[in-house]
Amino acid sequence: MPDTVQSRELKFVVDHNVGKLAKWLRMMGYNAVLFKEEDDGNLVRTALAQDRVLLTKDSQLMRRRVVTSGRVKAVFLDTDDPDEQLRRVIRTLRLDCHFKPFSVCLECNHPLVERTKEEVRGRVPPYVFRTQQQFMECLSCHRIYWRGTHWQAMNRVLQRLASECRDPQVGE
Repeated sequence: MPDTVQSRELKFVVDHNVGKLAKWLRMMGYNAVLFKEEDDGNLVRTALAQDRVLLTKDSQLMRRRVVTSGRVKAVFLDTDDPDEQLRRVIRTLRLDCHFKPFSVCLECNHPLVERTKEEVRGRVPPYVFRTQQQFMECLSCHRIYWRGTHWQAMNRVLQRLASECRDPQVGE
């Protein structure tokens, strides 16, 4: 594996026991499927069939032959803290932290596309329409995103993570 992973080609399947991690990975621009089923066999088959890195807190999954042999790359997360889980994924996989924020739908994991202000008229709250200039839409679920206060808060977290990547001592 190279020193850092620099492409969006890396895809994840996130076990339901670390579900918040899927949204954070999507915020960073990664394709991250949240696996909501209880069947560990299906989870492993999904990771194998779709060439996804498996993220889990389930130590039994980590003992499966397909994981121990390296056929499925998996990261074991032994903490309940989503921030620490994300840091561990970044460190373990040596992600380069050149994130592509807000390029993937946080809800359904599909790519977002830019929309003009006129294209979202009547589809966003009036105040948002008056005050915002940039909009993104998910072509799958049709959710519309804009750079409001929620976006700003998430962006601050991503900037902090990026600075921790540049200075690994900060996040430890």
